[in-house]
Amino acid sequence: MSNEIQLAEPEAVGLSGPRLARVDAWREALVADGKLAGATTLVMRRGRVAHLGCSGMADIARGRPMAPESILRIYSMTKPLTSVAIMMLYEEGRFQLDDPITRFLPCFRDMRVFTSGSRGSYETVPAERDITFRDLLTHTSGLTYGMMHANMVDAMYRDQGVDFQTADGTLAGVVEKAARLPLLAQPGREWNYSIATDVLGHLVAVISGQEFGDVLRDRVIAPLGMADTGFHVPAAQLPRFAANYRRGEDGRPALIDDPMDSRFGIPRAVCSGGGGLVSTVGDYSRFCRFLLNKGELDGTRLLGRKTVELMMTNHLRGDMAAMGQPRFSESTYEGVGFGLGFSVMLDPARAQILGTPGECAWGGAASTAFWVDPAEEMAVILLTQLMPSSTYPLRRELRVLTYQSIID
Repeated sequence: MSNEIQLAEPEAVGLSGPRLARVDAWREALVADGKLAGATTLVMRRGRVAHLGCSGMADIARGRPMAPESILRIYSMTKPLTSVAIMMLYEEGRFQLDDPITRFLPCFRDMRVFTSGSRGSYETVPAERDITFRDLLTHTSGLTYGMMHANMVDAMYRDQGVDFQTADGTLAGVVEKAARLPLLAQPGREWNYSIATDVLGHLVAVISGQEFGDVLRDRVIAPLGMADTGFHVPAAQLPRFAANYRRGEDGRPALIDDPMDSRFGIPRAVCSGGGGLVSTVGDYSRFCRFLLNKGELDGTRLLGRKTVELMMTNHLRGDMAAMGQPRFSESTYEGVGFGLGFSVMLDPARAQILGTPGECAWGGAASTAFWVDPAEEMAVILLTQLMPSSTYPLRRELRVLTYQSIID
């Protein structure tokens, strides 16, 4: 069953109760205005939860309210957990960050890079070097996503069925399909959001000799006590599973995935390390505490302090805008870099948002988000179910509403 959340007085951890109440008013208004079916917000500081609020419905059709126990699709908030799994293998000396992934995945040898043309007739040049582990962790591998609808290589992914969310074959099979297609850019040259973390999930399996889903469950999810986090929702827990929505023509939530008839209700043949997990606010708050504690939670250490610090360091040449990505989803990426598995704040003034250098963040396709701020000993989680995540500037608004509550 879900993790119980004990609330602390906001003032006991340097936050203002009346100022945090602005988060509740914001969340309630989003539901009242029909923008969101339901939403949950959590603010943690100094290891204690000072704010937890739920509004609206997890499932409008069945009248099920959003609650701390609600199970939601976290999509790309899966990526940091997969990154932890691969970094655990890094700590065991299995590879170096600048090692070519062809050491373990020969299908990525002799890659070509798309230069021009159409799906039927296109030009490529040889990749200047192999993709490395760091390229995958930082989304600078030259891989892409079929869902982006931004270029010709994306279209090839769609044509060839390179989709870890819907695939029914094997993890290896989808990775090998991707390796047969050209790269979008030279490895290490540009930041492009991609299937890189799914490839990392396959690398976890190849290096460990076990199924990726088993490794993530046994070595990350279970040790962190994330009781309701997994690649599918067990039948007994389906009543707790939220519906997923998009913005309808009338501006109100329109159903796109019924929880009682969802592919998340059955075990997956392919476990997507890039976006396959479901979770709860209690579970994900445990993951945030683990990051803030530099790799340890309740006496269980999965990563060393120095490894977590390296993950939370910018690995790009400058910010993401300098690497060819000035905007992504609803956020600007001036002043924001990327570490090993999540974005890293470099300069809040350039990013034009409240924040702290060194704070790490990421979100999911259904408008979920989290960030952890080591300097402020703070973490924030937003869980809702609305696709795409660019529909409303929820993350930027919540950043302001949470950071303005700090009073010490």
